[in-house]
Amino acid sequence: MRSLEQVIREIKPPDEGAMAVARARQDTLTKPLGSLGRLEELSVKVAGIKGEPMPGLSRKAIVTMAADHGVAAEGVSAYPQEVTAQMVQNFLRSGAGINVLATLVGAKVIVVDMGVASAMEPHPALVSRKIAYGTQNMARGPAMTREQAINSVEVGVEIAEKEVEKGLDIIGTGDMGIGNTTPSSAITAVFTGEPVAKVTGWGTGIDDRQLAQKVKVIERALRANQPDPNDPIDVLSKVGGFEIGGLSGVILGAAAHRIPIVIDGFISGAAALIAAGLSPIVRDYLIASHISVEIGHQAILDYLGLRPLLALELRLGEGTGAALGIFLVEAAAKVLTDMATFSEAGVSQAEVGKD
Repeated sequence: MRSLEQVIREIKPPDEGAMAVARARQDTLTKPLGSLGRLEELSVKVAGIKGEPMPGLSRKAIVTMAADHGVAAEGVSAYPQEVTAQMVQNFLRSGAGINVLATLVGAKVIVVDMGVASAMEPHPALVSRKIAYGTQNMARGPAMTREQAINSVEVGVEIAEKEVEKGLDIIGTGDMGIGNTTPSSAITAVFTGEPVAKVTGWGTGIDDRQLAQKVKVIERALRANQPDPNDPIDVLSKVGGFEIGGLSGVILGAAAHRIPIVIDGFISGAAALIAAGLSPIVRDYLIASHISVEIGHQAILDYLGLRPLLALELRLGEGTGAALGIFLVEAAAKVLTDMATFSEAGVSQAEVGKD
């Protein structure tokens, strides 16, 4: 497994030359200038990320990472912790929302056990990289050790790089973990500086009383642990989750190999905060698939400077939003590479300056 420092050193800015060529081609395609809006912007961004003026995105994958959280003992979720393991089994049977949408867009789903709180039976489609049987209760101390935090990120890098070896073109992030909006809210509050109450939502459907309790739990965790926003690994170790660390690593590993990263919702956003803290350049590799109903997600996107592609009131996670986002990114690339130019089509261009 490669060291985190080595991977971070390999992350370079997008290729400005490839972006310039892609932008120039967009301006010669058979359409009024700018008429395909953000699809045009997306295609240029992808060209820069991949360093290819005519990027192809045929090989797609979504990494869905699962783990449990000790803070669930504080009553922050409407669902019992065993649902995490049960949903992993559902992923493996192709019965979940992410399976349906990934199949629709032609993306492979990679299911990873980063720290489910029960033993998972071996399965050919399950990547078992369990760091521990769930995190510790962050309301009473650090969620994990610093070594475990680094390990979780490096596991994510390794998983991304294995897919790169198979010819990966684009990757999406997804999650599963009962209670994981709680550490995500904590991470968001630390990095953005927003009050906990402004970045903490209803998660899986808790009531107002449980929401008030959730806010108090997060505030207590931040007081107890004092995570340092200038040290992303410290934040991850004190108030994070194994799947959040793993997804941070997926982001870093993909960026190091010039792979576009389509992030899902709130939990993926928290992972992106960790990754961007470790390497600010990765912001240029991120594509926000949608804006979640979770109130903290907007604060994450604002902090990272990202505009979501969709607003569908999603809050499922798993990578469902990322699957839809991958479809739009592929559509943008197809327009750039497959649409005819005016000269190729024998179509007259607009005469600039004429009424």
